[in-house]
Amino acid sequence: MAVAIQAQPAGAEAYFDLDDEARARGLFRLVEEDGSAAAGDVAWVDRDLARRLFDGMLTIRVTDARMMALQRQGRIGFYGEAMGQEAAVVGSAAASAPADWIIPALREAGVGLFRGMTLDAYIAQIFGNGADPTKGRQMPCHPCDRATNYVVMSSCVSTQIPHAVGVAMAMKIAGDRGKCAFGYMGDGGTSEGDFHVALNFAGVMAAPVVLICQNNQWAISTPGRSQTAAETIALKAVGYGVPALRVDGNDVLAVYEACRRAAERARAGGGPTFIELLTYRVSAHSSSDDPSRYRDEQVTEIWRTRRDPLRRMKTFLEARGWLAPGEPEARAAELEARVREVIAAQEAVPPPPFETIVDDVFEEPTWLLREQLAAARREPD
Repeated sequence: MAVAIQAQPAGAEAYFDLDDEARARGLFRLVEEDGSAAAGDVAWVDRDLARRLFDGMLTIRVTDARMMALQRQGRIGFYGEAMGQEAAVVGSAAASAPADWIIPALREAGVGLFRGMTLDAYIAQIFGNGADPTKGRQMPCHPCDRATNYVVMSSCVSTQIPHAVGVAMAMKIAGDRGKCAFGYMGDGGTSEGDFHVALNFAGVMAAPVVLICQNNQWAISTPGRSQTAAETIALKAVGYGVPALRVDGNDVLAVYEACRRAAERARAGGGPTFIELLTYRVSAHSSSDDPSRYRDEQVTEIWRTRRDPLRRMKTFLEARGWLAPGEPEARAAELEARVREVIAAQEAVPPPPFETIVDDVFEEPTWLLREQLAAARREPD
């Protein structure tokens, strides 16, 4: 199923002045697919922000491509890329503040990288080596970063949504004003019970949380029409008394502006906001998937080309003289070299020490764990 994209009404204030249901049925957009934008709608955008957003998207695109190549070469076991969804990732990341907490789903590693998680830490986790903060215990694409408040994602779909609300409620109970939590999910996640529990609790308790659904229109092989009978996913939140926004997820400026407003509202004590970011999963669900078996790839090609978020932002920047000819290509080559350098370094790091297998269960390993560790050491390889 392909969802038609028609932004209505145009302009920031016209959209945000609508009532809850109209916003949940509409689609907020600032930059058109051809890179054009009404001057009044983007007058607040400066060169530094626009270039930073583009660079963040390009970083994800280059990193994902290299990691997928590694998986195909058998050098890592699994990967889930965010191709075509970079605007949703970076636009929302840019709206977060350093003290906010990030509770991600599968395709938000770029949020962590944008906020300061190092490429070394990210790639170490994918290899599961001795430099991996999680000590090799997670499958790839499960990074975490304590320094940037980026929580490890859960493979169990939607379990992270109540976690996000819980983190937000901990802030509220502690009187920690001026901070909020960002909780992510996919469209398939909204069909799980955890979604409904979390939305209800967030609405009742006015949790300072921004709940973001990357609606890429495919829950692995299940299309959006089989996910819900609701007109839009955003309308589900309205039923729980949670204000909802629906945004063109391939317009990084619209994503940033919607998430910024929602985050400011949460930090000021205004409660939760649910944001549906309408995008498309251009690539496979993961390196284990072949989407050509269940969807029309002619539709995919439209999103891959005409609706590509990097192409849209590149055109926007060039029209303003904020991006020089050849600059994106040069930057992509620079990023590629950096990613390859980090891969070479992390692939050479040995596995985590064997004894770490009993770490982090208790403050100190119990006598029973020490006994089990000793027995495991005696087992032949």
